[in-house]
Amino acid sequence: MNGGVFQRVAAVNVGLGAFGQAVRDQGADAVDVDWRPPAGGDAETVALLEALWGRHGERVETANAAAVDRLESARPRAVTVARAGDVVPGLGDGVLLHSGPPVAFEHVCDPQRRALVAACLLEGWASDRDGAERLIASGDVRLESGNEHGHVGPMTGVCSPSMGVWVVEDEGSGARAFSTLNEGPGRTFWLGVGDDEAVERQRFLRDRAAPVLAALLERTGPIDVLGLAAQGLQMGDELHMRSQAAGHLLIRDLAAAFAAEGGEDVAAFLAGNHHFFLNLTMAGAKCCSLAAAAGGDGATIVHLMARNGVEMGVQLAGLPGRWFTAPAAPVQDALLREGFTEDDAARDIGDSAVIECIGLGGMAIAAAPAVATFFGGTAADAAARTRLMGEICAGRSKRFAIPGLDFAPGPVGIDARLVVELGVTPQISTGVLHGSSGAGQIGAGVAHQPIEPFRAALAALVAELDGA
Repeated sequence: MNGGVFQRVAAVNVGLGAFGQAVRDQGADAVDVDWRPPAGGDAETVALLEALWGRHGERVETANAAAVDRLESARPRAVTVARAGDVVPGLGDGVLLHSGPPVAFEHVCDPQRRALVAACLLEGWASDRDGAERLIASGDVRLESGNEHGHVGPMTGVCSPSMGVWVVEDEGSGARAFSTLNEGPGRTFWLGVGDDEAVERQRFLRDRAAPVLAALLERTGPIDVLGLAAQGLQMGDELHMRSQAAGHLLIRDLAAAFAAEGGEDVAAFLAGNHHFFLNLTMAGAKCCSLAAAAGGDGATIVHLMARNGVEMGVQLAGLPGRWFTAPAAPVQDALLREGFTEDDAARDIGDSAVIECIGLGGMAIAAAPAVATFFGGTAADAAARTRLMGEICAGRSKRFAIPGLDFAPGPVGIDARLVVELGVTPQISTGVLHGSSGAGQIGAGVAHQPIEPFRAALAALVAELDGA
């Protein structure tokens, strides 16, 4: 009241929602602050956060800023396509790579098992599937996590020595990464199908597509992977579930070389495969991930996330090479093909979450409103999800702008402290495989990751910093 005149009341409510509503019910304005106790009030977790924001806070902030800068400064370029066994370190005869953290064969999920067995047939290590299973089960064929060899693969992520792989390099950091050629839709290794048709598709990629693509790159020079990705982002891609625009840009850049070198069958395959750019994005993202982890002492930035259908694993830039795992999540927000239910679906799988680690995919879902249909949402819902992801990121991207957010820079640099403090985990746009029948992809959606690996990683980092 001022001089006998009542002024309009406005309130900021930091308590229960009912408090703010009571003010509004009386005709006044009230804004609710979304306040929650850090980490749900769990005392042990709060102690970890106090250590990382408090006594180690300055060191962590400096390390995080440097890690995000290295991530953003990397300029990965595809320099060639080569035989995997000739370029991927440690991928020799009798070794198969898979997506996600390391896993023993007896625990491998059904889609990955089918692809691994089929890869043995592709290599000629066994004459039938039963023989291939025996080789792997006995250890005569070793299974290793592709991430530990600089390789990333979508879904099952299987790579064997004779397969063709993209070779992607960042000249500034010296990081080098690899990814197989995307096999396209249908009956394929990456989608957990290992029948004769899938083996034939891989033979085409190995014997025909890989040499042609190598010749094209020899003629055109290196491809600026994230330069094309940034353009695709402006054209409706989020570069994980949808990368059609970036794929078309790649074909455009290769068109003159195709005209000179030939390869009509390979050009037709690229044109008909709307996932072809996915693996190239992944290799580029892996280069950035490796750059971010170089000298990241004390950083809480998540530079790697990967899933193998059994476990989901996280690595921090401040603890490179150390896996922190939890059971893989189901793909909760998913659109399944007619005739399939949630009970048919495999758990979340693939190395492609490295894309989210550089600010694409689920972090930039506002750029691809079409992807919102997979979780039953709208363009506004997609924008809201990207804003939510911004709450757990340490920075904003210098290279990825989001058209659906008035061209604001996208969130980048997932900070495990913020994930744990807010209880908000990264969302990954991804496909859904059948869990047991070998039917391949049965849907797509968004997977929300378990929080346990992020908390465990913070605990390990605090222990290391306290002991330094």
